Amino acid sequence: MAMDFRKYLVLVFVLAAINSAFAQHNSPVGGGTAEKSDDAGVSTVLNINNKEGVFSSTASFTFDVKNALDTEQEGTVSYLLTDEKGVKVKTLSKPVKIGKKSSASYNFDIAGLKTGFYKLNMMINVSDYDDTTRRAFGIRPDDIRSAYAKPADFDSFWKDAKADLAKVKPQFKVTEQPSQNTDNRRVFLIEMKSLDNLTIRGWMTLPKNSNKNKQFSVLLGLPGYQVTLKPIVGREDDLAIITLNTRGQGNSRDVIHTERDAFISYNIEDKNKYVMRGVIMDCVRAVDFIYSRKELRHNQILVTGGSMGGYLAIALAGLDQRVTICSAQNPILSDVHNLVGTVEWPINDIRKYVAGKPDVTFDQVLHNMEYYDTKNFATDVKCPVLLGLGLLDPYVPPGNGYAVYNSLNTNKKVMVYKDLGHEVSQKYKEYEGSWMRDTFGLF
Repeated sequence: MAMDFRKYLVLVFVLAAINSAFAQHNSPVGGGTAEKSDDAGVSTVLNINNKEGVFSSTASFTFDVKNALDTEQEGTVSYLLTDEKGVKVKTLSKPVKIGKKSSASYNFDIAGLKTGFYKLNMMINVSDYDDTTRRAFGIRPDDIRSAYAKPADFDSFWKDAKADLAKVKPQFKVTEQPSQNTDNRRVFLIEMKSLDNLTIRGWMTLPKNSNKNKQFSVLLGLPGYQVTLKPIVGREDDLAIITLNTRGQGNSRDVIHTERDAFISYNIEDKNKYVMRGVIMDCVRAVDFIYSRKELRHNQILVTGGSMGGYLAIALAGLDQRVTICSAQNPILSDVHNLVGTVEWPINDIRKYVAGKPDVTFDQVLHNMEYYDTKNFATDVKCPVLLGLGLLDPYVPPGNGYAVYNSLNTNKKVMVYKDLGHEVSQKYKEYEGSWMRDTFGLF
């Protein structure tokens, strides 16, 4: 049966609204753009000659230069190729002459590269124009595997965390917010007790319906780093939307209320007290909440998020088999050991925290983070997964993202964006909405 196109458009709008709130960071740091111009003077376009920016063997890219000036441009076109940690792999420079009001195209092929992702700095230095454009590409990314093993007691560690959560009575509370209702949806504040007996909060919006026995499929949205999620309303009439503010986020900041930069390091020296242990258990408790509600379909739960929300989506799906499908965009904390020397955040904030703790070492913290690594949760995911990655992501390098993707042993799909940073495109959101409706039979 064909999907109602109006419902499709509404769902795309809802997912776009949610996902835009999930990713706090959404631009490539120092990433540049594919097209550069100097007003009506000299302009350039760098294109990696593969739709997703990945190759099975020889990498290929093209550098186009347009000279709109009345003067000839003479100089060099060159590139610097490094691995993801910035180690030089190859460089090349060639002299160029570009006639006045003319253009030129330069093709480059690089063979013999090892499996992995590479950073490409393309430079032009001519008479009246100098610039650098940054891109990235991958070689056989499906062969990427993390060099760091999952802890032998990883599963028992999280089994104990879930057992501790089960000891806390959830005390679910649902309060309608009439002032926020729309003509077709009701808005509810939801509250519940989670690990350490902390109260966490979020929002649920339900379509108005006269059928008291009506059950709705569920979209559970998880938050980006230090993002406040609010109620999401739309025109669809067959979907419940829950947005969860985990501890230390949004309207769940009353007990844990760190400064923004300090949240990622909160109690990181103790893996049993690290803030993310509670945050992840908050997500499990949200599924408990869904299961407690008769108006919600317990077998139709999409968990989705970007950035920290993408991380939490995979962590939740790995720990809780009640999740039906999982959509994760640019999940942070992916292959954490391999982030060292590759990214500034969160590594610099963690180092800063450790520097203020004389009895804590950075190596100790990295060991603790093995229990919170996205790739280690991924191995236990059983439900279908949609993963979105940007090759210019300054927080989730593509090699780290693929270490997660290749750890998934389930039905999976990755959507790669060669010209994007810590974000996904509208096509991802459209696919996500269509995929959810097809899976849940919502037409």
